[in-house]
Amino acid sequence: MTAPEVLLAPQPVALRPRHWAHAVLRWFGWRVVFDGLPARQGVFVVYPHTSNWDFPYSVMAKWAIGLDVKFWAKDSLFRVPVFGAWLRWLGGVSLSRRGAQGAVGDMLGHFEAARRQDQFFWLALSPEGTRGRTDGWRSGFYQVALGADVPLALVRLDYALKTVDVSQFVRLSGDVTADYEHMSAALSSTQGRHADQASPIRPMPR
Repeated sequence: MTAPEVLLAPQPVALRPRHWAHAVLRWFGWRVVFDGLPARQGVFVVYPHTSNWDFPYSVMAKWAIGLDVKFWAKDSLFRVPVFGAWLRWLGGVSLSRRGAQGAVGDMLGHFEAARRQDQFFWLALSPEGTRGRTDGWRSGFYQVALGADVPLALVRLDYALKTVDVSQFVRLSGDVTADYEHMSAALSSTQGRHADQASPIRPMPR
């Protein structure tokens, strides 16, 4: 069994942190753990997703770090007046009705273009796909990170510690069992706002 490569000592990438966002998080009792990024392109998985509060805390953490990050959202959300424009401004990318496979192909094209032009491009998503408990993780993040050959950031959204931890990075090996075992070991102790709604860290059963 091939173990995933852990990327130690990430190299800092030039970012522009917003100190006011740190202040807002501190006011709510939260903090961000972040030491830098290992590459100019990559994928964030944010776990667990159990509450509507996850989004504002994640956005504040993004601003506090200074990340210009993209994220997937349902295409129907972008059709809501004003709200849809706001999502795009935040970095939202529509997940169209063509389904996950079409979205994965489109995203791989974005990563390839960013690599050729040496542009900063990180995609953030919730592998659960919903704040309700599911039987496992959807495969889109895995296909994108593996297909684009980019680092995967394991982001802990921990309500027990009131911490958004962006400090663990791996490079997927393609051995699904080994990769998920590693991700589970890194993330399974993270407590969401509604702990009983956290989905198990395993591939979604077919």
